[in-house]
Amino acid sequence: MTEFHGLSEDELQVVIENAQKALKNKQVSKHREVIAQIKELAASIGATVDIHEGNKKVTRKGAEVAIKYRHPDDPEKTWKGRGMMPKWMQELLSSGHDRSEFEV
Repeated sequence: MTEFHGLSEDELQVVIENAQKALKNKQVSKHREVIAQIKELAASIGATVDIHEGNKKVTRKGAEVAIKYRHPDDPEKTWKGRGMMPKWMQELLSSGHDRSEFEV
């Protein structure tokens, strides 16, 4: 093993970074080997496997909801008709307006 006491901070940082890279490479290699073994074992009995990574985030890509309502005086204030009704809409409705007046 290397003697670390005689190394500068920068040299130690380089050693740490190299060790982290080496560890990551070994982990990736081991991961690939295990997956290959699993697929080989499955093939030996005539089965197939589909391996899904558990640590990957699933992103939902839903359709963008169109704006349904717009404030008559301030076009920046909009509402898509989902979730809680915004205060500006509540105030307009309580003052006697109809929701259909603000439809886009």
